[in-house]
Amino acid sequence: MESIVSDVAVGMKRGSDDLNLYSTSPNSVTANGNDSSKKLRVEDRMESPPSRVLHIRKLPSEVSETEVIALGLPFGKVTNILMLKGKNQAFLELGTEEAAVTMVNYYTAVMPQVRNVPVFIQFSNHKELKTDSTLNQRAQAVLQAVSAVQDGGSPNSDNSMLDSVLAHAPSPVLRIIIDNMFYPVTLDVLQQIFSKFGTVMKIITFTKNNQFQALLQFSEPVNAQQARLSLDGQNIYNSCCTLRIDFSKLVNLNVKYNNDKSRDYTRPELPAGDGQPAVDPAMAAAYNKDSSLLGTPSGMGAPYSNGGGFQSSLSQGGGAINPMSAAAAAAAAAGRMALSGHSGCSGVLLVSNLNEEMVTPQSLFTLFGVYGDAQRVKILYNKKDSALIQMSDGNQAQLAMSHLNGQKMYGKIIRVTLSKHQAVQLPREGLDDQGLTKDFTNSPLHRFKKPGSKNFQNIFPPSATLHLSNVPEDVTEEDLRLLFSNAGGIVKAFKFFQGHKMALLQMSTVEEAIQALMDLHNYDMGSNHHLKVSFSKSTI
Repeated sequence: MESIVSDVAVGMKRGSDDLNLYSTSPNSVTANGNDSSKKLRVEDRMESPPSRVLHIRKLPSEVSETEVIALGLPFGKVTNILMLKGKNQAFLELGTEEAAVTMVNYYTAVMPQVRNVPVFIQFSNHKELKTDSTLNQRAQAVLQAVSAVQDGGSPNSDNSMLDSVLAHAPSPVLRIIIDNMFYPVTLDVLQQIFSKFGTVMKIITFTKNNQFQALLQFSEPVNAQQARLSLDGQNIYNSCCTLRIDFSKLVNLNVKYNNDKSRDYTRPELPAGDGQPAVDPAMAAAYNKDSSLLGTPSGMGAPYSNGGGFQSSLSQGGGAINPMSAAAAAAAAAGRMALSGHSGCSGVLLVSNLNEEMVTPQSLFTLFGVYGDAQRVKILYNKKDSALIQMSDGNQAQLAMSHLNGQKMYGKIIRVTLSKHQAVQLPREGLDDQGLTKDFTNSPLHRFKKPGSKNFQNIFPPSATLHLSNVPEDVTEEDLRLLFSNAGGIVKAFKFFQGHKMALLQMSTVEEAIQALMDLHNYDMGSNHHLKVSFSKSTI
């Protein structure tokens, strides 16, 4: 039992050498600590179909429940967790199989890491987790706390373990360290993210040991605990600016100036104190002695990947966590751009196994444009089932890859990987490449060119439900049903909202929805209305 699984990277082996208890059915795995005679056994299945339960192996021995949950948060709601710390393994159950497939697809290309240790993620042989005993009590409490905070509610006070987790908040002050800080992080960004969990009273930012850090004070310790449980390990921006959060030994912050380094939201009358330190010397000495579970940088757990190249919608409640955060949109609106060369890849994607009879540069531009601004598209002349797509930057490329790899387009499952090319070259002047290369640099259809666009907050995996906007007032439900049926597929459900300006339309499959989006996004509805189509996280 000591060596139950071989080191197989995610995506190389679809099945999982799952741990199971004799008491479980073939479709579930149960944590049951009441009967010591029920012993773990191994099911070695080489192939397993997709499941919303994922098997995670080779976890560091000191891993926390929060860190494991954080691996799944960028892909959707995490509904259950089973920690097997003695075996350095865990099971994670996501809300939908679609979210689990997206997660596995992403980690096929980007090796997941926890505390700088590569971990291995596979589909489980089981379709659900059953954790109905006290054996897994703490993990369940952490999961409930995170879920409650994300759903915008308050944790269930009837759960004593959950109460103890939330009540064990020694201070309303959090110490925040930002790892991999490739984007600027401002006071306003921190306030926007953390204010979801309670009233943010004061923030002090500073640099210590060449790391950007902050002290943030809530009005109540329980709010600080909720924020820590939900945000520790999350990325503020795509693939970077990872939050490391612990409690400070301080219980109150003394802010002297309101400027870009410090802010007391309860005292707006404070002077800016230009050229003055944001904190008085006694306060500086106090937080320099402030110790935490993170320790000093030399002993600190190295960054681990939380959703790899995903951003989390840390400022929104409920539903799936968005790949791009409202904080990112706020930073973009302020004109703060990613630093060149830090995106982790060139921004060029290689897409293969395309339907060469159907695919066009325009259709690829439209589909990949859901996840970033596609600049150039080239279908390869000698291999027309493959294409190169140049996104605006590496972050957008990773985002598109994570959502579209493994999706079905024109009847074929496409593969999306990062290309070694640094850019897509245009054909030489006068050379006819049969229209296989298109330059979309100046296209008016880019969704993310406008700083602060709401599109940053509405990026979701491909789904059967489409969000329609810019609908003319005289267009009826029947008109839209007919339009989308003619695009190829069956319209299963429809609903207008926002007083007829927007609608949700559900196709029978995700593939049909993908085709409809490619065909009908920017469709001219007349009266100077061009239909806007995107994937929705909602169902009808």
